[in-house]
Amino acid sequence: MQDVRILYNDACPVCRAEIAHYRARATATGAPLDFEDLNTADLQGWRMTADQAMRRMHARHADGSIVSGVEAFALIWERLPGYGWLATCIRLPVIRGLAEVAYNKIAAPWLYRRHKRRMALDASGQRP
Repeated sequence: MQDVRILYNDACPVCRAEIAHYRARATATGAPLDFEDLNTADLQGWRMTADQAMRRMHARHADGSIVSGVEAFALIWERLPGYGWLATCIRLPVIRGLAEVAYNKIAAPWLYRRHKRRMALDASGQRP
């Protein structure tokens, strides 16, 4: 079993592309990461609803503890060879504060709204 499991939204083109990059790097290097699409995951095991899962990226340690947002990215970077410096930088107080604002107030809400719009268009039979 991998030591960190990443919950992400494979229906989001931005999320899918980013995770594809991380997955390929993890596979190539043997990094202890596993990736799980929230659209097919057992979200009860993640202790969250589908809507909560869609709002941000989440990561679960082998011990069951769950983190999300910037810390989930830091966990990925920490475990990918060559990316550790990103994890170190993002955890510096000033940078972390800026990253949290950028992710929590801009990126995550924007991606969530785009996803909800795609879902509504798909449900109505229109193309996004």
